[in-house]
Amino acid sequence: MKYNKLEKMNKEISMLGLGCMRLPVNEDDTIDINATKEMVKYAFDNGMNYIDTAYFYHKGQSETAMGEVLKDYDRESYYLSTKMPLWMAKEESDIEMIFNDQLNKLQTDYIDFYFMHAMNAKRIKQMIEWNVIEKLERWKQEGKIKHIGFSFHGKYEEFIELLDFYDWEFSLIQLNYIDTDHQQGIEGLFELERRGIPAFIMEPIKGGNLAGFSDDIEVHFKNKEPNMSIASWAIRWLGTFNNVKLVLSGMSSLDNMKDNIATCTDFKPLTDEENQLVDQVAKEIKSRLEIDCTGCNYCLPCPFNVNIPKSFSTYNDYRMYGRDNYLDWAYGLLIRDKNGPEVCVNCGVCLDKCPQNLDIPALLEKVGTINPTLKEEK
Repeated sequence: MKYNKLEKMNKEISMLGLGCMRLPVNEDDTIDINATKEMVKYAFDNGMNYIDTAYFYHKGQSETAMGEVLKDYDRESYYLSTKMPLWMAKEESDIEMIFNDQLNKLQTDYIDFYFMHAMNAKRIKQMIEWNVIEKLERWKQEGKIKHIGFSFHGKYEEFIELLDFYDWEFSLIQLNYIDTDHQQGIEGLFELERRGIPAFIMEPIKGGNLAGFSDDIEVHFKNKEPNMSIASWAIRWLGTFNNVKLVLSGMSSLDNMKDNIATCTDFKPLTDEENQLVDQVAKEIKSRLEIDCTGCNYCLPCPFNVNIPKSFSTYNDYRMYGRDNYLDWAYGLLIRDKNGPEVCVNCGVCLDKCPQNLDIPALLEKVGTINPTLKEEK
């Protein structure tokens, strides 16, 4: 496993971390603890030492599940991170309640890396009004937090405002070879390096979207490295940047874990030629994907039960692969479960929750145009 040194913190972390937003689940949508334990054991046995979760992941189950899984391991043998979700606090006193609840769920006395979660302009203002930084610093003095940082889902200008506000120890940003101009983008990564702030990366495989393509796109990678997975190219692209210290992958199976760990063991940065190949593939993908959804589920639950991420992935997959039989099956499930775009009433509740700033109601209307019951697009 490749390790990266965090000089100012005197810590060494594995390049790959387990993001606990997409853990394996049972048929009733509860987290499969046994499968998760198997994944974590394999991860630790193969050198990974970083686990990341959050208060609302898996509808609030993620921290509890990881508390159960991690209690079997020496607390000093791994690094644990979680996040403060300001949008879930109704008043200032909820901040302390949420933090204490997190410690209880995780069955731990401290968090190694604590994030202000999904920061943007609105949450910067809320953070200031509720004196949240002062609370974090107090918890750090008490030993309940080791290091303070933030995760980001906003505009570049807001990113700079946040960096100027406080002496952050690290930052978690969304970046992959498709999203170089999205949110803070690649320029945000360079800005972190200029300021000496370690960059942690989320959505490296874009919610699984960069794990497999149509044959005519995959052939570019397969001709170059036939034995490497498609997903490995996304991780190698990120690991080639000097200031990328951690890549958080939302793995949902042991196979995902094995593949990602293989990529980060005896790690090979991209050559100039391979970087050009990634750029070529990125251009082809961007020409086909029409809805830039990562499947993060921040928009859920919808008051009217619309499965927004599934609706968007169905549309994107159909546009990308053009398979009518796939469309009949995937859209048929949305119709059966009554949670497709036809259920949307344009209430707008989802708009403020989307970290990608998508116009979700308008895009759901677009998805509705491929409803196979219409026989043809409107």
